[in-house]
Amino acid sequence: MIALPPFAIYLIGAIVLPLLPQRVRHEWMLFVTIAGLACISLQKGDMIGWVLPFLSGMDLILLSVDDLSRVVGYIFAGISVLAIIYASEEKRLIHQIAILLQIGSGIGIVFAGDFITLFLFWELLALSSLALIWYGGEDAAGPGYRYALMHILGGALLLGAISLQYAETGSLLVGHAAPGLTTILFILGIGMNAAIIPLHAWLPDAYPKASIVGSVILCIFTTKAAVYLLARTLPGSEVVMYLGAIMVVYGLIFALLQDDMRSLLSYHIISQVGYMVAAIGIGTTLAINGGIAHLFNHILYKALLFMVVGAIIYQTGRHRLSELGGLGKQMPLTFAACIIASAAIAGVPWLNGYISKEMIVGAAAESGLFTLEILLLIGSVGTFLSFVKLNYYAFIKEKPGLVSSDPPLPMQIAMVMTALSCIIYGVYPWVLFSILPYPITHDVFSLTHVIETIIIFAAVLLNLWVARSIIKQITYIPPDFMALYRTVGRAFLRVSRFILPAVETGITRIISRISSGAAWFLQNPVMAGEILLQSALLRIVTPAAAGRCREEHLALLTAQYPGGGSSLRDPGYGIFIVSVLLFAYFIMVFVL
Repeated sequence: MIALPPFAIYLIGAIVLPLLPQRVRHEWMLFVTIAGLACISLQKGDMIGWVLPFLSGMDLILLSVDDLSRVVGYIFAGISVLAIIYASEEKRLIHQIAILLQIGSGIGIVFAGDFITLFLFWELLALSSLALIWYGGEDAAGPGYRYALMHILGGALLLGAISLQYAETGSLLVGHAAPGLTTILFILGIGMNAAIIPLHAWLPDAYPKASIVGSVILCIFTTKAAVYLLARTLPGSEVVMYLGAIMVVYGLIFALLQDDMRSLLSYHIISQVGYMVAAIGIGTTLAINGGIAHLFNHILYKALLFMVVGAIIYQTGRHRLSELGGLGKQMPLTFAACIIASAAIAGVPWLNGYISKEMIVGAAAESGLFTLEILLLIGSVGTFLSFVKLNYYAFIKEKPGLVSSDPPLPMQIAMVMTALSCIIYGVYPWVLFSILPYPITHDVFSLTHVIETIIIFAAVLLNLWVARSIIKQITYIPPDFMALYRTVGRAFLRVSRFILPAVETGITRIISRISSGAAWFLQNPVMAGEILLQSALLRIVTPAAAGRCREEHLALLTAQYPGGGSSLRDPGYGIFIVSVLLFAYFIMVFVL
């Protein structure tokens, strides 16, 4: 048995980090991530460890290892080593601490055996993500606050689901969700982190505003930890399957429209996570394997894409494709890495993205889900188009006056190692198959499927070449759900700031007038009643002489009020009140 649960290595590393001089902090982070990877790699077979007593009849299980947790933990730890190598230029202490906390909380979620432990790491993941976003710069403040608000809601929904799960099953062990409201809350709570539509708006709002290294780290953990939890709690859910299909198409459409490079990649996270969510929803062994394999592969090529874009931003200071061009000759290694990552995410054969996409599409076909199969294939074509656009505008199209070069050596090493991983797992997929939860019998290199994929991508390229003269750069991007949320939020603030105080003032004034009137009336109810009656009669059209007489009488009564008439304790006042009540009762019973 391993002496420590893997997450503890990262948390201890984060605690020690402030005690070290700046010159060795990066090396310490690299050592911590390598130690974490070694810890996970040494765990063989299923095991449960670090069981702590919590409440009566319940335990906290800090370490629960099986095939599913092992494969996800392995890729979390492995990519973390490469991300830390990439982060050599990041010297800010709080940012470095947030990175280790992010890694530790993601791995803590994967190896948690009970929902309480999982929830604590879930919230730590959100807090460390918030720090990485806010360290992006001044423009990150608003997106960071919106990220926090949405994830507070998601955490509350997940906690509600956990509470109902315990009430329904009597157990806090991580497992399949109980049916009914519990399932709904799990879908919503997990769906917030998985960026299920329309709960996705935080992702393209916040990720483009994070720091360069922060974007690389963020694209790894939050959504993939949510996919892992979906696989634990809701495999085979038809609703989850359809939500995944919507994510594939929705994310793809918005990605095609983006000019900001990290916004484009952020929407493609939604689209690619949609493949995983749909696979979990299908629920067959091939689908679960495909979903987890796609999680594994997506982390590699998406992290590589964020590394590439981060290198461009680091070297040029520019975020938008419309501001770039001609970098292929100036940044050849970065360009090569981008080509590999783009081909992998599109599903080009012999790269890792093709393997897992083929498994998911095959699972949909086996289950007779023809519409889903078509949507997944459309997603691949649209993804291919998106990254043709990215590579063309960033690297191929000429842009006079833009001078750059490949980034510092550690960033290059991280990109090369990640690109090689995309190739290795694409050419030798059984390396990944050997650690997936279920045995693999599906032929991913079926000649028919390979030829079909090549023909589709070749046709897309041919059409782009033929239509190149009429294709225009997109200038309009329709608003996403965050625009709606912000509009609703502004309206709520406006109501809270102006309308509610006005209503409160009006209600206070009315209550004050009623109280004053009641106090005035109760000083002499009989005389007050006569004054009110005379005032009412004056409003009725009467002869002028009678009107003047009534005015004089009313003025006299008002001057003498409250007078010496009936008080609250007089018998006449009691008789008057009883008469009013009896009259009201008569109206309600016999007339209404």
